[in-house]
Amino acid sequence: MGKVGGGRRVETYDAKLGEDVARAQQGDEAAFAAAFRLVQPRLLGYLRGLVGDDAEDVASDAWLEIVRDLGRFRGDGAGFRAWTACIARNRAIDHLRRLRSRPRGTLIEQDPMELPARQNTAAEALETISTVRAVALITALPHRQAEAVLLRTVIGLDGPAAARVLGRRPGAVRAATHRGLRRLGKHLATLGRSRVTDSDSRALGEGDDRTDPEVPWTPVTSRARRGGPRCGPPSRT
Repeated sequence: MGKVGGGRRVETYDAKLGEDVARAQQGDEAAFAAAFRLVQPRLLGYLRGLVGDDAEDVASDAWLEIVRDLGRFRGDGAGFRAWTACIARNRAIDHLRRLRSRPRGTLIEQDPMELPARQNTAAEALETISTVRAVALITALPHRQAEAVLLRTVIGLDGPAAARVLGRRPGAVRAATHRGLRRLGKHLATLGRSRVTDSDSRALGEGDDRTDPEVPWTPVTSRARRGGPRCGPPSRT
Protein backbone atom coordinates (compact mmCIF):
# COMPACT_ATOMS: atom_id res chain seq x y z
CA MET A 1 0.00 0.00 0.00
CA GLY A 2 1.07 3.67 -0.29
CA LYS A 3 3.78 4.89 1.98
CA VAL A 4 2.52 6.97 4.86
CA GLY A 5 4.53 10.16 5.08
CA GLY A 6 2.72 12.40 7.55
CA GLY A 7 -0.05 14.98 7.49
CA ARG A 8 1.34 17.43 4.90
CA ARG A 9 -0.01 15.49 1.92
CA VAL A 10 -3.43 15.18 3.53
CA GLU A 11 -3.55 18.92 4.25
CA THR A 12 -2.58 19.77 0.67
CA TYR A 13 -5.15 17.33 -0.70
CA ASP A 14 -7.92 18.74 1.49
CA ALA A 15 -7.01 22.35 0.71
CA LYS A 16 -7.25 21.69 -3.03
CA LEU A 17 -10.46 19.71 -2.59
CA GLY A 18 -12.03 22.46 -0.49
CA GLU A 19 -11.24 25.07 -3.14
CA ASP A 20 -12.69 22.90 -5.91
CA VAL A 21 -15.88 22.23 -3.95
CA ALA A 22 -16.38 25.93 -3.19
CA ARG A 23 -16.03 26.81 -6.87
CA ALA A 24 -18.27 23.92 -7.89
CA GLN A 25 -20.99 25.29 -5.62
CA GLN A 26 -20.82 28.48 -7.66
CA GLY A 27 -21.47 26.54 -10.85
CA ASP A 28 -17.89 25.89 -12.01
CA GLU A 29 -18.15 22.59 -13.88
CA ALA A 30 -14.38 22.22 -14.25
CA ALA A 31 -13.98 22.56 -10.48
CA PHE A 32 -16.61 19.90 -9.89
CA ALA A 33 -14.79 17.58 -12.29
CA ALA A 34 -11.58 18.21 -10.37
CA ALA A 35 -13.28 17.43 -7.05
CA PHE A 36 -14.72 14.25 -8.56
CA ARG A 37 -11.27 13.12 -9.69
CA LEU A 38 -9.89 13.69 -6.20
CA VAL A 39 -12.65 11.87 -4.35
CA GLN A 40 -13.79 9.10 -6.68
CA PRO A 41 -10.79 6.71 -6.47
CA ARG A 42 -10.91 6.48 -2.68
CA LEU A 43 -14.70 6.39 -2.65
CA LEU A 44 -14.59 3.41 -5.02
CA GLY A 45 -12.02 1.74 -2.81
CA TYR A 46 -14.25 2.14 0.23
CA LEU A 47 -17.30 0.88 -1.64
CA ARG A 48 -15.43 -2.15 -2.93
CA GLY A 49 -14.86 -3.03 0.70
CA LEU A 50 -18.64 -2.87 1.28
CA VAL A 51 -20.29 -4.13 -1.92
CA GLY A 52 -17.50 -5.74 -3.94
CA ASP A 53 -17.95 -5.71 -7.70
CA ASP A 54 -21.06 -3.51 -7.47
CA ALA A 55 -19.01 -0.53 -6.28
CA GLU A 56 -19.23 1.35 -9.59
CA ASP A 57 -23.03 1.21 -9.64
CA VAL A 58 -23.34 2.26 -6.01
CA ALA A 59 -20.87 5.09 -6.55
CA SER A 60 -22.98 6.35 -9.45
CA ASP A 61 -26.03 6.46 -7.18
CA ALA A 62 -24.00 8.27 -4.53
CA TRP A 63 -22.78 10.92 -6.96
CA LEU A 64 -26.32 11.62 -8.11
CA GLU A 65 -27.16 12.50 -4.51
CA ILE A 66 -23.92 14.45 -4.05
CA VAL A 67 -24.69 16.57 -7.11
CA ARG A 68 -28.27 17.12 -5.97
CA ASP A 69 -27.30 18.29 -2.48
CA LEU A 70 -23.99 20.01 -3.26
CA GLY A 71 -25.44 23.49 -2.80
CA ARG A 72 -26.39 22.68 0.78
CA PHE A 73 -22.97 21.39 1.78
CA ARG A 74 -21.08 23.55 4.29
CA GLY A 75 -17.57 22.44 5.06
CA ASP A 76 -13.95 22.14 3.99
CA GLY A 77 -12.13 19.45 2.03
CA ALA A 78 -11.96 17.05 4.96
CA GLY A 79 -15.65 17.62 5.62
CA PHE A 80 -16.46 16.90 1.98
CA ARG A 81 -14.61 13.58 2.17
CA ALA A 82 -16.63 12.61 5.23
CA TRP A 83 -19.91 13.80 3.69
CA THR A 84 -19.39 11.90 0.45
CA ALA A 85 -18.31 8.77 2.33
CA CYS A 86 -21.48 8.95 4.42
CA ILE A 87 -23.66 9.26 1.32
CA ALA A 88 -21.80 6.39 -0.35
CA ARG A 89 -22.24 4.20 2.72
CA ASN A 90 -25.96 4.92 2.80
CA ARG A 91 -26.32 3.95 -0.84
CA ALA A 92 -24.35 0.78 -0.09
CA ILE A 93 -26.75 0.00 2.76
CA ASP A 94 -29.67 0.37 0.36
CA HIS A 95 -27.95 -1.83 -2.20
CA LEU A 96 -27.12 -4.55 0.30
CA ARG A 97 -30.61 -4.47 1.71
CA ARG A 98 -31.90 -5.20 -1.77
CA LEU A 99 -29.45 -8.05 -2.18
CA ARG A 100 -29.99 -9.29 1.39
CA SER A 101 -26.33 -10.20 1.62
CA ARG A 102 -22.98 -8.60 2.29
CA PRO A 103 -19.99 -9.68 0.14
CA ARG A 104 -16.79 -10.27 2.06
CA GLY A 105 -14.11 -10.48 -0.64
CA THR A 106 -13.18 -7.28 -2.50
CA LEU A 107 -10.52 -5.79 -4.74
CA ILE A 108 -9.15 -2.25 -4.81
CA GLU A 109 -7.06 -0.62 -7.51
CA GLN A 110 -6.00 2.59 -5.78
CA ASP A 111 -3.56 3.18 -2.96
CA PRO A 112 -5.15 4.70 0.17
CA MET A 113 -4.53 8.35 0.96
CA GLU A 114 -1.79 8.98 3.46
CA LEU A 115 -3.00 9.46 7.00
CA PRO A 116 -1.96 12.24 9.39
CA ALA A 117 1.28 11.57 11.24
CA ARG A 118 -0.47 10.62 14.46
CA GLN A 119 -2.05 7.66 12.63
CA ASN A 120 1.24 6.31 11.25
CA THR A 121 1.41 3.45 13.72
CA ALA A 122 -2.14 2.39 12.88
CA ALA A 123 -1.30 2.17 9.17
CA GLU A 124 1.96 0.28 9.61
CA ALA A 125 0.14 -3.05 9.78
CA LEU A 126 -0.89 -2.60 6.14
CA GLU A 127 2.41 -1.25 4.78
CA THR A 128 4.09 -4.59 4.17
CA ILE A 129 1.59 -6.04 1.70
CA SER A 130 0.01 -5.07 -1.61
CA THR A 131 -3.18 -3.02 -1.78
CA VAL A 132 -5.28 -5.90 -3.10
CA ARG A 133 -4.11 -8.24 -0.35
CA ALA A 134 -4.56 -5.57 2.31
CA VAL A 135 -8.18 -4.86 1.45
CA ALA A 136 -8.90 -8.58 1.16
CA LEU A 137 -7.65 -8.94 4.72
CA ILE A 138 -9.50 -5.85 5.97
CA THR A 139 -12.84 -7.13 4.66
CA ALA A 140 -12.22 -10.46 6.41
CA LEU A 141 -12.18 -8.68 9.79
CA PRO A 142 -15.30 -8.63 11.97
CA HIS A 143 -17.73 -6.21 10.35
CA ARG A 144 -17.40 -3.22 12.67
CA GLN A 145 -13.63 -3.41 12.69
CA ALA A 146 -13.54 -3.69 8.88
CA GLU A 147 -15.72 -0.61 8.31
CA ALA A 148 -13.72 1.47 10.77
CA VAL A 149 -10.39 0.46 9.23
CA LEU A 150 -11.66 1.09 5.68
CA LEU A 151 -12.80 4.61 6.57
CA ARG A 152 -9.52 5.42 8.29
CA THR A 153 -7.12 3.94 5.71
CA VAL A 154 -8.96 4.14 2.38
CA ILE A 155 -11.04 7.33 2.74
CA GLY A 156 -8.50 8.82 5.16
CA LEU A 157 -10.98 10.13 7.73
CA ASP A 158 -9.99 11.04 11.26
CA GLY A 159 -11.70 9.37 14.21
CA PRO A 160 -14.55 11.87 14.79
CA ALA A 161 -15.39 12.03 11.07
CA ALA A 162 -15.43 8.24 10.78
CA ALA A 163 -17.71 8.10 13.82
CA ARG A 164 -20.16 10.53 12.19
CA VAL A 165 -20.25 8.44 9.02
CA LEU A 166 -20.91 5.26 10.98
CA GLY A 167 -23.39 6.87 13.37
CA ARG A 168 -21.40 5.64 16.37
CA ARG A 169 -19.51 7.11 19.31
CA PRO A 170 -15.93 8.21 18.52
CA GLY A 171 -14.61 6.02 21.31
CA ALA A 172 -16.29 2.95 19.85
CA VAL A 173 -14.84 3.69 16.41
CA ARG A 174 -11.37 4.23 17.86
CA ALA A 175 -11.66 0.92 19.68
CA ALA A 176 -12.84 -0.91 16.56
CA THR A 177 -10.01 0.60 14.50
CA HIS A 178 -7.42 -0.29 17.13
CA ARG A 179 -8.67 -3.86 17.46
CA GLY A 180 -8.89 -4.34 13.72
CA LEU A 181 -5.37 -3.05 13.06
CA ARG A 182 -3.98 -4.96 16.01
CA ARG A 183 -5.58 -8.14 14.65
CA LEU A 184 -4.17 -7.41 11.20
CA GLY A 185 -0.74 -6.67 12.61
CA LYS A 186 -0.59 -9.92 14.55
CA HIS A 187 -1.81 -11.90 11.57
CA LEU A 188 0.59 -10.26 9.12
CA ALA A 189 3.48 -11.06 11.45
CA THR A 190 2.69 -14.76 11.02
CA LEU A 191 2.11 -14.77 7.26
CA GLY A 192 5.46 -14.73 5.50
CA ARG A 193 3.72 -15.95 2.34
CA SER A 194 3.22 -14.53 -1.14
CA ARG A 195 -0.56 -14.66 -1.18
CA VAL A 196 -3.61 -14.46 1.05
CA THR A 197 -5.39 -17.77 1.54
CA ASP A 198 -8.91 -18.68 2.64
CA SER A 199 -7.50 -19.71 6.00
CA ASP A 200 -6.17 -16.16 6.49
CA SER A 201 -9.67 -14.75 6.06
CA ARG A 202 -11.15 -17.34 8.40
CA ALA A 203 -8.52 -16.60 11.03
CA LEU A 204 -9.18 -12.87 10.91
CA GLY A 205 -12.93 -13.35 11.13
CA GLU A 206 -12.83 -15.63 14.15
CA GLY A 207 -14.17 -14.19 17.38
CA ASP A 208 -16.20 -11.49 15.69
CA ASP A 209 -17.33 -8.39 17.54
CA ARG A 210 -20.91 -9.47 18.13
CA THR A 211 -19.79 -10.64 21.55
CA ASP A 212 -17.68 -7.57 22.34
CA PRO A 213 -19.47 -5.58 25.09
CA GLU A 214 -17.62 -2.38 24.17
CA VAL A 215 -18.46 -2.59 20.47
CA PRO A 216 -22.02 -3.99 20.13
CA TRP A 217 -22.47 -5.59 16.71
CA THR A 218 -25.13 -4.72 14.14
CA PRO A 219 -24.99 -5.72 10.48
CA VAL A 220 -24.59 -3.06 7.80
CA THR A 221 -28.14 -3.73 6.59
CA SER A 222 -29.78 -3.26 9.99
CA ARG A 223 -30.85 0.39 9.78
CA ALA A 224 -34.58 0.55 9.20
CA ARG A 225 -34.98 3.83 7.39
CA ARG A 226 -33.71 4.33 3.87
CA GLY A 227 -30.12 5.45 3.66
CA GLY A 228 -29.09 4.83 7.27
CA PRO A 229 -27.74 7.78 9.28
CA ARG A 230 -28.41 11.30 8.06
CA CYS A 231 -25.41 12.83 6.24
CA GLY A 232 -25.66 16.33 7.56
CA PRO A 233 -22.92 18.64 6.25
CA PRO A 234 -20.31 19.41 8.91
CA SER A 235 -20.02 23.02 10.00
CA ARG A 236 -16.93 25.08 9.28
CA THR A 237 -14.73 25.66 12.31
